[in-house]
Amino acid sequence: MDRSYDTINTDTEINVFMTTYEEKIKMKINYDRYYWQNDLVRLRPATAEDWDEFYVNYFDSPARFLLDSLIEIPLTEEGAKEVWSEFIESSKKQGRLNFTVETLDGLKVGSVGIAGIDERNGTFGVGMQIGRDYRGKGYGTAAMKICLDYAFNERRLNKFQSFVIEGNVPSETMLLKLGCVKEGVIRGTTYHQGKYWNEIHYGLFADEFNELHKL
Repeated sequence: MDRSYDTINTDTEINVFMTTYEEKIKMKINYDRYYWQNDLVRLRPATAEDWDEFYVNYFDSPARFLLDSLIEIPLTEEGAKEVWSEFIESSKKQGRLNFTVETLDGLKVGSVGIAGIDERNGTFGVGMQIGRDYRGKGYGTAAMKICLDYAFNERRLNKFQSFVIEGNVPSETMLLKLGCVKEGVIRGTTYHQGKYWNEIHYGLFADEFNELHKL
């Protein structure tokens, strides 16, 4: 008997079975005990396929300036795919943790990342952008709470450090809601629209966060 036919047929049946099994497992996911979520948002790993959200946000120049402190050169779709893919890969090497922010219904609303982790001194930062159509709904603050809880209470980091460009009222409001303390102003660090803009620095210690937010 030609056993090669049996082997091919069996492998095919196994592949079909595994695909069906994986689909069933995916359908049965229960998020009730999932750490990376709260009442408003759920975080999942950011992937190269999330380039589209990055590309759409690229056209919101004022928000991009407040995020990266510069006006960026225009990108094509292919350019955006390449830049985002390189960002994802370089983040892995740098120890940056990148997440896509979704509502509990699976709607993609933004991205967030824990960066600049200094294990020796216990400091870190968080970078985030919420899509233009989804701001003012609490998604950013909710995503930040998840990231801060993880950094403080799972990674044993001690201080969150952040700064905003002057005039970025929404981000300042969010930082204050989280309990951050204004620590100082560095004058004239960023040039934009013919003038120099100040950086306003904020900080938050683990015990301060837990006193306000830890259940």
